[in-house]
Amino acid sequence: MGSQFWPKTGSPGILHHFTETLVTFEFTPSPSPTHRTPHSILFLGGLGDGLATTSYVSSLIPALASTPWSLFTLTLTSSYSAWGFGHLDRDTDEIAACIRHIQAYKRAKYNLSPGSNATTAGGSGEGGEGEGEEGKIVVMGHSTGSQCVLHYLSRPNPHTSHSPWDRDLEHIRRPVLDGAIMQAPVSDREAIKLIMRDGFLGRTPAQLKETYDTLVRMAREQLDRDRDGNLDGEEEVCDEMLPVRLTAQFGYPRNTPVSCRRFWSLVSPESPGKPAEDDMFSSDLGDGALAETFGRVGERGLVRGKLMVLMSGADQAVPEWVDKEGLLERWRKVTDREGEIWDRERSGLIPGASHALSNDDQAEPRAFLAKRVLSFLEEVQTRK
Repeated sequence: MGSQFWPKTGSPGILHHFTETLVTFEFTPSPSPTHRTPHSILFLGGLGDGLATTSYVSSLIPALASTPWSLFTLTLTSSYSAWGFGHLDRDTDEIAACIRHIQAYKRAKYNLSPGSNATTAGGSGEGGEGEGEEGKIVVMGHSTGSQCVLHYLSRPNPHTSHSPWDRDLEHIRRPVLDGAIMQAPVSDREAIKLIMRDGFLGRTPAQLKETYDTLVRMAREQLDRDRDGNLDGEEEVCDEMLPVRLTAQFGYPRNTPVSCRRFWSLVSPESPGKPAEDDMFSSDLGDGALAETFGRVGERGLVRGKLMVLMSGADQAVPEWVDKEGLLERWRKVTDREGEIWDRERSGLIPGASHALSNDDQAEPRAFLAKRVLSFLEEVQTRK
């Protein structure tokens, strides 16, 4: 056991509570007590990730050690094995709460001016007089963390949904970002299609198709009951779990319950005509669907800098029929309809990179990624 990538001596840093139960960890690799890090990058992992569980982050931390940036990782309600009952509105509301905490903490620590990053779209910043220096904030998402980034940037601010199965959720205004990064944005729906085409875990395509149809039918029936108000005498709508013995056939962990609603959102059976919430990155989505995600980024005004998108060149979760470079170009065109937001210089493929850059042969892709991220942050910090 033990980690292949993280230092055996541990990672120094500061644990912050941004709610009573959710935390963010700030890595502090520099031993110098006078080293200033007024700028912040918040890293979001994918499904199943939690606090510092994405291994390539261990390559980003030393790359940032001598810079004015500190890297944060966090826990969400949907972290680890809870993603099967999670949803993007809650994720991004909690991310916004974390960003607010980071901004207040950095302003107090470094006597920063309220500056641009204390301002929300359509709102105004708060804070006292500082030295005139402004702290920058960038959010970087990996895999499903990329869905969180795009959801954060493209949806109304604050969110307008009212979910009967998550009645305690309170929407908050999301702070404007100084930059955003998406790494390994992939389609869960196309990954499932690939599994059903090739077979998986000893099951044939026909067997998997039968299981898939069963799960879709069960999810549809539950969603129809919730929508029609037929709750069989129950007072409240609940997000109900699918049988683990069935979801596990597609590689979902056996210790991870998946709800009818989240399964439907991930596999999006009515796509491409009617994509579900999580279906943002499928290659067959039309321009109309992309206009509701990538096309809303400029309109919402939640990033004042650039959006950098990096796809893994050898991502095992992306089917071979997907033209990665062509897909990136489609996303760019839609994103830039209302002005240049897409980072043309740095966006693209990471040569030879697997999905999470966690294989033994991923040293070069990890170095490539760290260099791109560092270059992106250098531009953010110099932008007025």
